[in-house]
Amino acid sequence: MARLWHTAILTKWKPIFEYIPIESQIEKFQEEYYDAIAKCHVNGESTIFIEFILSQIDKVLDDISKQVSEDNEQLSEHIKKMLDVMEYDIPYTSKSLMEKLELKSKEGFRRNYLRPAIEMNLIHMTIPDKPHSRNQRYVKV
Repeated sequence: MARLWHTAILTKWKPIFEYIPIESQIEKFQEEYYDAIAKCHVNGESTIFIEFILSQIDKVLDDISKQVSEDNEQLSEHIKKMLDVMEYDIPYTSKSLMEKLELKSKEGFRRNYLRPAIEMNLIHMTIPDKPHSRNQRYVKV
């Protein structure tokens, strides 16, 4: 139950934690997990448990970072460039992205940058039901 709660709390803090397999990581180190809890009971404080959980989160994030790096090696230079100019959780218009990339051709931008990035789930539309809306924005995932 406690693991469910800390996952819920982390997810509320940063939604990305919904997709990070912390539970699986803890299962790999279950003996150390229970050892940290036991030490906390003896010491009367949670420091050891918090340090253990943070180290497990750090390990999971390192693994994810390595996977993303490997996946990025397979991306086209166009998509890499676009992802480099975008920040997470910031919505961009296609015009603003074209300006950042110093592009002039809308069709070239859509064909070489935008569509492939959407298909690979690297960016999302803010209004997916209306892909051609003038209010459409794109967010890096």
